[in-house]
Amino acid sequence: MSSELSPTTGFEQLRRIETSKVFQGAVIAIIILSALTIGAKTYDMPPLVEQVLSVLDNAITLFFLIEILFRFSVCADKKRFLLDGWNLFDTLVVIGSLVPLDNSEAVLLGRLLRVFRVLRLVSVVPELRFLINSLLKAIPRMGYIALLMFIIFYIYAAMGSMFFANVDENLWGDVAIAMLTLFRVATFEDWTDVMYATMEQYPLSWIYYLTFIFLTAFVFLNMMIGAILEVMSEEQNAKQAQQAHDERDEIARQLKAVQQQLQELTREVSENSRGR
Repeated sequence: MSSELSPTTGFEQLRRIETSKVFQGAVIAIIILSALTIGAKTYDMPPLVEQVLSVLDNAITLFFLIEILFRFSVCADKKRFLLDGWNLFDTLVVIGSLVPLDNSEAVLLGRLLRVFRVLRLVSVVPELRFLINSLLKAIPRMGYIALLMFIIFYIYAAMGSMFFANVDENLWGDVAIAMLTLFRVATFEDWTDVMYATMEQYPLSWIYYLTFIFLTAFVFLNMMIGAILEVMSEEQNAKQAQQAHDERDEIARQLKAVQQQLQELTREVSENSRGR
């Protein structure tokens, strides 16, 4: 019986290693080391240091390759491994890191993909992964808010071009330039200089700027934040519901295992009683 259970037990041990904090911490440490290595290569280094960094980069690449193969080997459903977006991203980054840097045609691609290895920190840390997933799911809602912002920008840009073109052609010459000027106002980049210039000819033009800032910097920004927070709340509730469902499944599995053990024990007791 023990020989039949040993493969499953070994697989479960590998799964525990893959999900352990020690293994995850080691991966995070290597990712940070990879980021430091990439940053160090942007400086002028002595030849010996460059050789050490090159060897270290190859060792990090080898570690990531072994790590992704290990994760694939312990995956319960290997056919669905690449269907997970984060697993697909990690796999592409690791495969891309295998591009040799001594190939002049692929050197730029190889360096770029090595930079993207830093993004693997997002896929490894659950909290960062949760934030990115929430942000991606909030994009459709944010898109409608962005469309409404564009409409407001366009209306105010058309008004500004009609009224303030004679004040400064470089800022209000047409709708496109006026929208760039309004973007400067919305980001509070010396926007008072723009306002004071128009107030010299139109003293009440401050109303134009204040209403625009109120709509863009306060109303729409809060709407964006609200949309993201709403999605994050929904994701958190779904995560808690999934955890509760997994816990119930685990309890049911354990109860079933206990029931089977009791049945086997009862069968052994009955066989022993018959033998006597």
